[in-house]
Amino acid sequence: MRLPIIPYNPKLKERARELRKKMTLAETLLWKRLKGKQLCGYDFDRQRPIGRRIVDFYCKELKLAVDVDGSVHDFRRKEDEQRQRELELRSEE
Repeated sequence: MRLPIIPYNPKLKERARELRKKMTLAETLLWKRLKGKQLCGYDFDRQRPIGRRIVDFYCKELKLAVDVDGSVHDFRRKEDEQRQRELELRSEE
Protein backbone atom coordinates (compact mmCIF):
# COMPACT_ATOMS: atom_id res chain seq x y z
CA MET A 1 0.00 0.00 0.00
CA ARG A 2 1.40 3.37 -1.03
CA LEU A 3 1.21 6.09 1.57
CA PRO A 4 -0.17 9.48 0.52
CA ILE A 5 2.25 12.22 -0.42
CA ILE A 6 2.37 14.98 2.16
CA PRO A 7 2.09 18.40 0.51
CA TYR A 8 4.99 20.80 1.03
CA ASN A 9 6.22 24.14 -0.19
CA PRO A 10 8.48 23.34 -3.20
CA LYS A 11 10.68 26.30 -2.30
CA LEU A 12 11.88 24.27 0.71
CA LYS A 13 13.37 21.49 -1.40
CA GLU A 14 16.71 23.23 -1.97
CA ARG A 15 16.94 24.32 1.69
CA ALA A 16 16.31 20.72 2.82
CA ARG A 17 19.11 19.57 0.52
CA GLU A 18 21.46 22.13 2.11
CA LEU A 19 20.48 20.99 5.61
CA ARG A 20 21.22 17.36 4.71
CA LYS A 21 24.76 18.43 3.78
CA LYS A 22 25.24 20.37 7.04
CA MET A 23 23.75 18.13 9.72
CA THR A 24 24.64 18.79 13.34
CA LEU A 25 26.56 16.19 15.33
CA ALA A 26 23.37 15.09 17.10
CA GLU A 27 21.54 14.71 13.77
CA THR A 28 24.46 12.75 12.30
CA LEU A 29 24.56 10.35 15.25
CA LEU A 30 20.81 9.76 15.15
CA TRP A 31 20.83 9.32 11.37
CA LYS A 32 23.41 6.53 11.76
CA ARG A 33 20.77 4.64 13.78
CA LEU A 34 17.77 5.47 11.57
CA LYS A 35 19.08 5.05 8.03
CA GLY A 36 18.67 1.80 6.16
CA LYS A 37 15.57 0.76 8.13
CA GLN A 38 17.68 -0.06 11.19
CA LEU A 39 14.95 0.99 13.62
CA CYS A 40 12.45 -1.91 13.63
CA GLY A 41 12.42 -1.92 9.83
CA TYR A 42 10.97 1.60 9.50
CA ASP A 43 12.13 3.90 6.69
CA PHE A 44 13.07 7.44 7.71
CA ASP A 45 13.78 10.48 5.53
CA ARG A 46 16.09 13.20 6.76
CA GLN A 47 15.48 16.94 6.43
CA ARG A 48 11.97 16.33 5.08
CA PRO A 49 9.77 19.26 3.97
CA ILE A 50 6.26 19.01 5.40
CA GLY A 51 3.87 21.86 4.69
CA ARG A 52 5.89 25.01 5.20
CA ARG A 53 8.35 23.36 7.60
CA ILE A 54 11.37 21.07 7.40
CA VAL A 55 11.68 18.33 10.02
CA ASP A 56 14.98 16.62 10.80
CA PHE A 57 13.63 13.07 10.34
CA TYR A 58 10.31 11.69 9.17
CA CYS A 59 8.81 8.20 8.97
CA LYS A 60 5.83 8.11 6.57
CA GLU A 61 4.52 4.79 7.82
CA LEU A 62 4.35 5.97 11.44
CA LYS A 63 3.54 9.60 10.59
CA LEU A 64 6.35 10.42 12.99
CA ALA A 65 8.38 13.61 12.76
CA VAL A 66 11.54 13.91 14.85
CA ASP A 67 13.42 17.14 15.42
CA VAL A 68 16.77 17.08 17.17
CA ASP A 69 16.51 20.31 19.12
CA GLY A 70 19.53 22.23 20.21
CA SER A 71 20.04 25.45 22.10
CA VAL A 72 18.43 27.39 19.22
CA HIS A 73 15.07 26.27 20.62
CA ASP A 74 15.71 27.45 24.20
CA PHE A 75 13.99 30.78 23.62
CA ARG A 76 11.51 29.83 20.88
CA ARG A 77 8.79 28.04 22.84
CA LYS A 78 5.85 29.80 21.15
CA GLU A 79 7.26 29.24 17.67
CA ASP A 80 7.94 25.58 18.48
CA GLU A 81 4.39 25.09 19.79
CA GLN A 82 2.99 26.61 16.57
CA ARG A 83 5.23 24.36 14.51
CA GLN A 84 4.00 21.34 16.49
CA ARG A 85 0.36 22.24 15.80
CA GLU A 86 1.02 22.68 12.07
CA LEU A 87 2.77 19.31 11.81
CA GLU A 88 0.00 17.56 13.71
CA LEU A 89 -2.61 19.03 11.37
CA ARG A 90 -0.61 17.83 8.34
CA SER A 91 -0.46 14.30 9.74
CA GLU A 92 -4.26 14.17 9.91
CA GLU A 93 -4.67 14.96 6.19
